[in-house]
Order: sequence, then structure tokens, then C-alpha cells
Amino acid sequence: MTVAAVTHLNFTGQARAALSFYQQVFGGQLTVASYADFGIPEEVPGADNVVFGQVVAENGFAIMAYDIPGQTDAPEPSWTRRENGATLTNAPFFVSLRGETVDEVAALWAKLSDGAKIVEEFAPAQWTPAFGMLTDRFGVTWILDVAATY
Repeated sequence: MTVAAVTHLNFTGQARAALSFYQQVFGGQLTVASYADFGIPEEVPGADNVVFGQVVAENGFAIMAYDIPGQTDAPEPSWTRRENGATLTNAPFFVSLRGETVDEVAALWAKLSDGAKIVEEFAPAQWTPAFGMLTDRFGVTWILDVAATY
């Protein structure tokens, strides 16, 4: 049996824009289906929102997203910040992205950080050649680092 865990993000109308952005960052195939594509009448509010969406890249990156049905207000925003050397947050999760080389991960950092709030700059850390944390323009907090032998 083969199993893969894929992060699934929930949005309130921003799923299409987020998935398009992630495709620009990571490459890969973008698939998006709206509620209207699945039979909801187009005149129903939210019919053009995403019921199923994903980006899958050849390098193994995959992410899924949809727009929560009937939700138009963004949920209470999560926050993440550095204070006195510690990361403080009320975010329920982070998406962790690990690559093999600093150059590989730095290139993704540069793209993903466009419009993001930087929590911790991408730089060498005690446990890895490079690590950084940011909250992207869609409110998703990402941890990027380089694989290291422990």
C-alpha cells in the first residue's frame, strides 16, 4: 500500500487565486473545479468558488484547496511572530517545505515571499544550512528549510 499526505487548505473565496500563485511558485499542473462545474446553478452566490483544486508538480510538491461552501467572511486571522528568540503563534498549523539544497529552497523562498509577512528570514540555522518562516499573502504560514543529516 502507498499513502501520501497532502496539505489541504480551506479558503473563503481565495482558493483559485492561492492555487494559481502556488503553481507560479512551485510549477506543476493546476486543476480547479468550481461548484458550478459540479452542478450548482451559476446564479447561486459562490457557484464560481472552488470545490476541488490542486497543484501537483513533478518534483513531488502537491497541495489541495477549496472554498468553504457558504462562507464569505474570512476566518479570524492567525498570527505568527518572533519575540525574544521564540516563535509565538495562534496558527493551527504550518506548511513545512524541505528541499535538498540551499539554492533550490532559496529560489522557492524568493517566489513565495512575494507579498508575504516574513516571520524569520531565510538564513543558516543551528540545525540546517538554511531555514525561514513566512506567512504568505493568503494567510498560510510556511516553514522552508534544507534537509540536513541529524
